[in-house]
Amino acid sequence: MTEVISLMDIDEDESKNIASKPGNSNTVAVVGAPPAARATPWVEKYRPQSLADVAAHRDIVDTIDRLTSENRLPHLLLYGPPGTGKTSTILAVARKLYGSKYQNMILELNASDDRGIDVVRQQIQDFASTQSFSFGAKASVKLVLLDEADAMTKEAQFALRRVIEKYTKSTRFALICNNVNKIIPALQSRCTRFRFAPLDPVHVNERLKHVINAEGLDVSASGLAALVRLSNGDMRKALNILQSTHMASPQITEEAVYLCTGNPLPRDIEQICHWLLNESFAEIFRRISEMNIKKGLALVDIVREVTMFVFKIKMPSDVRVHLINDMADIEYRLTFGCSEKLQLGSLIASFTRARSALVAAAK
Repeated sequence: MTEVISLMDIDEDESKNIASKPGNSNTVAVVGAPPAARATPWVEKYRPQSLADVAAHRDIVDTIDRLTSENRLPHLLLYGPPGTGKTSTILAVARKLYGSKYQNMILELNASDDRGIDVVRQQIQDFASTQSFSFGAKASVKLVLLDEADAMTKEAQFALRRVIEKYTKSTRFALICNNVNKIIPALQSRCTRFRFAPLDPVHVNERLKHVINAEGLDVSASGLAALVRLSNGDMRKALNILQSTHMASPQITEEAVYLCTGNPLPRDIEQICHWLLNESFAEIFRRISEMNIKKGLALVDIVREVTMFVFKIKMPSDVRVHLINDMADIEYRLTFGCSEKLQLGSLIASFTRARSALVAAAK
């Protein structure tokens, strides 16, 4: 009987020798992992490696690049929505500053995980207090990168303020966050602030075309437009949708993109709006419920898309404002797990009131 050898029971070197022996009946077939390049998420594979590769925000990037070149880099606070290039920018700065010594000169922490005061007192302070490497005739400052710094506790932020003051001569701090209001004023005042706005669709389009060409993908014009639209200025989201759609469908079309993400198609939203403005309460409720079941849609996604469609409908501004406010309330309630049936009734009721106002205005 053939003996089964567990790879956990033998040393790594022995396992290589056993696997390499021809005709060995006791060897175990090891299924190799896919190539690293293929397994790497495209968000990381196509992350900008230099400041010149950053897709947008050239004014911010050029300013930081100039300060870096002149050896006048301040403490930085980069804030804005996700996927807008904050982390990529500061990592590109680190590569420019340190080159091959990059790993030794930077301390990168995710503050949503390492968020307590002990991290500031131990990891950060220990790193900042060590002596810097010397590049040629001058010593280079080290860099502490705190991603998602708005998740840090208030106590940790106050402790970090003191560390920044104490080690300014040898260390620079870069804080990255989505919500700048959660950073205490004492930290904000010690940093130069840069706001990263959502990416322009033009920049998202250009970067996606670069990835599409590099991967040799079959993407239709409508599919590319759908990727840009659903990303909402978030480059990370755009690349994730592109990769997941590619894994699910050989050709990336508009329908494939919406099917992969679970978002309702634009023609479905147009149909829903037609029902909301023309059909009876019971008929609208039945048809939308059937569409949700048949296509696996979430009501919160429908409400968001209908809200955007309302801006295209010709109606008095006061009616539009009331309708949009009602849908914002419905979306808020849905995010907290309220009954979809009740909120669908609220959506239909809001449009019923809007229809009554439109009829009254027409008379």
